[in-house]
Amino acid sequence: MKATSHNLPRDKVRNIGIIAHVDAGKTTTSERILFYTGENHRMGEVHDGRATMDFDPQEVKRGITINSAATTVFWRDHKINLIDTPGHIDFNIEVNRSLRVLDGAVVVFDGVAGVEPQTETNWRLADKYHVPRIAFINKLDRTGADFSRAVDMIRERLGATPAVLHVPIGAEGEFRGVVDVLRRQALLWPSDKADRPVEITAVPAELVERMEAARAVLLELIVEQDDAALAEYLEGREPSIEALQACLRRGTIAGAFVPVLAGSAFKNRGIEPLLDAVVDDLPSPDDVASDIGDDAGAPLAALVFKLIADEHGQLSFVRVYRGTLRVGDTVLNATTDKRERVSRLYEIHADKRREIDAVEAGGIAAIVGVKDAATGDTLCDPAHRIVLEQIAAPEPVIDIAIEPKTQADQQHLAHGLQALLREDPSLHMRYDAESGQTILSGMGELQLEVKLEDLRARHGVEVITGKPQVAYRETVTRSTTVRHLHRKQSGGPGQYAEVELSVEPLERGAGVQFESRVVGGAVPREFIPAVEAGVNNAVRMGVISGHPVVDVKVTLLDGSHHERDSSAMAFEIAAATAFRSAMRQAAPVVLEPVMGVEVTTPTDHVGDVIGDLNRRRGTIRAQEARGNAAVIDAQVPLQEMFGYIGQLRALTSGRAQFTMQFDHYAPAPATLQKQLIAA
Repeated sequence: MKATSHNLPRDKVRNIGIIAHVDAGKTTTSERILFYTGENHRMGEVHDGRATMDFDPQEVKRGITINSAATTVFWRDHKINLIDTPGHIDFNIEVNRSLRVLDGAVVVFDGVAGVEPQTETNWRLADKYHVPRIAFINKLDRTGADFSRAVDMIRERLGATPAVLHVPIGAEGEFRGVVDVLRRQALLWPSDKADRPVEITAVPAELVERMEAARAVLLELIVEQDDAALAEYLEGREPSIEALQACLRRGTIAGAFVPVLAGSAFKNRGIEPLLDAVVDDLPSPDDVASDIGDDAGAPLAALVFKLIADEHGQLSFVRVYRGTLRVGDTVLNATTDKRERVSRLYEIHADKRREIDAVEAGGIAAIVGVKDAATGDTLCDPAHRIVLEQIAAPEPVIDIAIEPKTQADQQHLAHGLQALLREDPSLHMRYDAESGQTILSGMGELQLEVKLEDLRARHGVEVITGKPQVAYRETVTRSTTVRHLHRKQSGGPGQYAEVELSVEPLERGAGVQFESRVVGGAVPREFIPAVEAGVNNAVRMGVISGHPVVDVKVTLLDGSHHERDSSAMAFEIAAATAFRSAMRQAAPVVLEPVMGVEVTTPTDHVGDVIGDLNRRRGTIRAQEARGNAAVIDAQVPLQEMFGYIGQLRALTSGRAQFTMQFDHYAPAPATLQKQLIAA
């Protein structure tokens, strides 16, 4: 008899993610959660390659999380579906698609560094998907750790309101526990050993005043969530702990504030209260508003948010929003209008699978048998078609040319690339007709390096690669309107299509938008999709430099057709030609990706680092002290950042480090524009 994933009521289910900047201790926190919940009997460590959640060979080799990994644990009679996500910016699509389907998140902060660039990016994604959060200030045992400063950074850099639940006991190497501000008690971990239970004791005398001050701020913040609790508090009577906890939960779910906890995952301190907060403060599926209903007995609606291809076929991870998904069901992929059969269902624990027979609304599971699904597709009851909001993938900023090493590799390359593209929507591929090369585009050098290794290890394809290149884009800076007639006559049926297109610039990040304002049948309705297809073809190829076009709106205003000679192909050709002509008349420019760069350096090297960034066309946005180091926040064109790590190490005797992530596209300098257009 197979297990079923709906053996607990939904109010006892938590779907959460662990998110953080790289090296904040996210996977270590996940490993401790597995141990304390009894899922693992020994703890894996990232540094020794034995972390349960980092099971991919490349994760073991590199010591970082590359793929989001799912597992299910139980705490205080609650079921927690947990997804551990990567911290490196190159794999941010994993965070994006995980947050799309999760109800809550634990954001892990490095107690020394505080809020780091990738933390900000992930925080904005959580804002976008309205995901309630708990903040866990980790690594408080490290030299330079500062809990209060990390809390201030959450307030100042993330624009969030911290609800501070803990006061650390001890600092840096002497960190040994926390004060539970709400319950006025101390939680002490007498040793680093995970099998030693937490001790609940009286609050140390030297921390009572600090605790009471923090508690007064906390209570004023949370009682606003309930009129009765607020009235009681204003009358000078303190609401019960149960009432205050209910206020804390309500405000967290509403996004009014973010509970902040303290700990050191590596030293096994703070995990039990973190799990308690997940259960007490983060939402169940019942707490999350849904505009489609969430009844388990209603027609099915589920979202595919991740794909894995292995030797057994495609594994599709889904979040069920409505209805119940069962083994043997025939479902409609509302995105592709294809019907598919669910042959098997699994509850996933990292690289292990437990077969189940059904998953209800609010649950997360993996399907085998749905062959044509892609990330962001909706699976639904065939009789009740519905399309859920898709998952938007970021635009790639770096290209690499690849070609098969041998003729045998040529045959397998297309298959391997298609598998990679299905798994990772932030990867793009195009064929360069001039060079005859396949161009693979991604978010960074590390991502492309990992994917090429996947091609070799998983698909047996060896490739030759060119140097990484910047993924430039084209756009327009003014509006224009063009009318174009495509007419061809050569013996048989002719070709006739006339279109009038307007092209206008959009704000950065808006993409390409198409609209038809044709009235009266000047362009028959059945040919309008062909006009859009022609525009999209031209967009992909570019016009002035061969790079894809972004941030333009194209409007079909008018046109004409011929009863016999008009066809979809004729309108596609006419639209592509008209678009290219309009682009050239609309003051086109080439855009280059500009990166947000944060450099952490010893203070005696600040001048050298800033001078080097300026030489790279960088703009310094801010500089601040962080412990005994300086942190420089800059914007630098990606073109100037290749090989930066070597130069930075040389400038600082290997003592500085940096992080980089895409910030925005901006017009390239005039000299670079000319080079790119002439190339």
